[in-house]
Amino acid sequence: MKAMELRTENIGKKMGRTQALSGVSTLFEAGRVHGVIGPNGAGKTTLMRLTAGLLTPDEGYLKYKEEGKDISVKEAKKYLGYFPQEPSLYPDLSCMEHMEFFRDLYAIEQKEFQTRSEELFKATGMADFKDRPAGKLSGGMYKKLGLMCVLLNRPRLLLLDEPTIGVDPVSRQQLWDLVYKYAGADMTVIVNTSYMDEAQRCYKVHILQSGRLLAAGGPSELTEKFKLKNFADIFLQDDK
Repeated sequence: MKAMELRTENIGKKMGRTQALSGVSTLFEAGRVHGVIGPNGAGKTTLMRLTAGLLTPDEGYLKYKEEGKDISVKEAKKYLGYFPQEPSLYPDLSCMEHMEFFRDLYAIEQKEFQTRSEELFKATGMADFKDRPAGKLSGGMYKKLGLMCVLLNRPRLLLLDEPTIGVDPVSRQQLWDLVYKYAGADMTVIVNTSYMDEAQRCYKVHILQSGRLLAAGGPSELTEKFKLKNFADIFLQDDK
C-alpha cells in the first residue's frame, strides 16, 4: 500500500449562484500532511468534497496517482477516507459498535480488526469508553471516534474537514498526534483548518480565499516570501 498523490488543474465549481472555487491548481504530494487554510466561505469544504469524489468539477480536473501511475477517480475512492465536518455518527451506537460497523463496511477480517481497533483505542485514550454511546461522548471524544472509524481501513488518502473545531486543547493535540502517527509513506493527509497554528504543523499549506488559491508552499517558505509574522496576515494583504 502506497500513499496517493493528488493534483488539481484549474478546478472551478459553482454552488447555486456562488462561485465556490475558481481556477484552483495545486499539488498534494504523496506521504505528506497538507493543510488547506482560509476563512469561512473560502471554498475549503467544496475542494475537499471534490477531492473525495462527492462532487464533480464544472471546470478543470483532478488527477490521482499511486507510485507514479495515474488512477481513476472511481479507483481512488476505494482507498480514501473522508471525515466530514458535520456530525456523522449514530448517537445510540457505542464506540465499539461503530468500529464493528466500519469493520463490516470495509470487509476487514476479524483478526486484523482486533489488532487495528485495539491499536486505535489505545492511541486515542478511548480504551475505557468502548461501551459508551456516541451521543454521550464529549466533543473531543466524538471527533476521536470519528477519526478512528476512518483510520480503521488505513486509507491511502485521508481527508479531514475541520477535525478540531469545538475540541478541547488536549483532544486537539491527541488528534494531531494520531494524524502524524499514520501519515507517511502509506498515507497522504489533507486537513482543512481555520487555525493558523495548525497550519504551522503541516508540511505544505494551500491558502484559499473567496474560492481562489492565494499561495501554496511550506509554512516557513510562505511567511518568508510574503514577509509575514503569521498566516493570518496573508488574508489582510490580499484584502488590500
